Amino acid sequence: RRKFYLIIGITGNLVLLVWFKYANFFAFNLNSFLQTVHLGSVSLSQIALPIGISFYTFHSISYLMDVYHQKMPPQKNIFNMALYIILFSQLVAGPIIRYNVFAPQLFNRKFNLPEFCLGIERFIIGLGKKVLIANTLARLADEGFQQSGDNMSTLLSWAAALCYTFQIYFDFSGYSDMAIGLSKMFGFNFPENFNLPYTATSIKDFWKRWHISLSSFFRDYVYIELGGNKNGKNKTFRNLIIVFLLTGFWHGANYTFIVWGMIHGLFLLIERAGFEKMLLKIPVIFQKSYAFIIVLLAWIPFRAKDNGQAMHYWGSLIPNGNDLKFDLVASYFTTDLIIAFVAAVFLAFNLQRYLISFSQKLKPAFGVFQIVNSCFLLAVLFFSALYLMSGTYNPFIYYQF
Repeated sequence: RRKFYLIIGITGNLVLLVWFKYANFFAFNLNSFLQTVHLGSVSLSQIALPIGISFYTFHSISYLMDVYHQKMPPQKNIFNMALYIILFSQLVAGPIIRYNVFAPQLFNRKFNLPEFCLGIERFIIGLGKKVLIANTLARLADEGFQQSGDNMSTLLSWAAALCYTFQIYFDFSGYSDMAIGLSKMFGFNFPENFNLPYTATSIKDFWKRWHISLSSFFRDYVYIELGGNKNGKNKTFRNLIIVFLLTGFWHGANYTFIVWGMIHGLFLLIERAGFEKMLLKIPVIFQKSYAFIIVLLAWIPFRAKDNGQAMHYWGSLIPNGNDLKFDLVASYFTTDLIIAFVAAVFLAFNLQRYLISFSQKLKPAFGVFQIVNSCFLLAVLFFSALYLMSGTYNPFIYYQF
């Protein structure tokens, strides 16, 4: 009976998700097929995508799974249940919070001034990452992905791919920081969603660091439920492919996301088949370079409007005697973009640890660090607010999720 209710609950959630998020996608593909066989078409009005549907659907599934596995007792208070499902701080862009992490904090929250101040700091850092770094890099990324045909420049393609690689990281991790900070202001402590993913030494390591709440969700609620790696190599490979097919499709109703997921799934299979052991025998710098290049190349179909554009873009990364257009690329590197790019490299690869180590050796006077830190946060808040009030370009790249 418990399993019956579990199946009904999960099915109901997924039916709603598929209808609102993927009905237009399936209708478009069905019409394309019907037209090829001259059977007319299906009429379906454009369906609006509810804000945050993927996240509160996954919250509902997490609740059902955790209660089914008896990790937590059923929640009998509808207001507490609603608070978990649609908590505004992380509703739009995550992270995905497990019910067994959230439920104990309903009655044991630490709501005090020090935690509130830490929440403010975390929110400001996230706001700065999103507004000052991600939005600035987005201008060059968008220009690069708007190239077409023979006008594509190798140098601009690489510059735009790098900018988008950093943009999506600082955009999404910035939203996660703001969500964690806002939640901390109200006494909730949520787990980290990113852990320096671009310092990963393999694709396997990357998925331990990137969107941790999503990768752990699929690991625990899909991969392990399918049998994980306990039923032989072939079934393990099958389970990995299913997980990354779903991971790609979860991100949006487009074949480009499926290709992105399959690229990651393919390299995970290659690593599991023995390449991971080979990686461990080479210097760490080459391990990190391999992982970063694969991740960068995989972001191209993720950003492209279709797989045809992704193929052309991959081709433009290979020098073929075309004009590199140094002047064109240089024109995009304004002062603010250079500062944002340097900051992105600095933070993404954890280079700030060298400054921290150096500052510790200087043994600054008591209170100096706190003053410098406060001034830095105020500056980030001021310039972020100035940027937003000026109406400057402010893309929300996670709207389709």
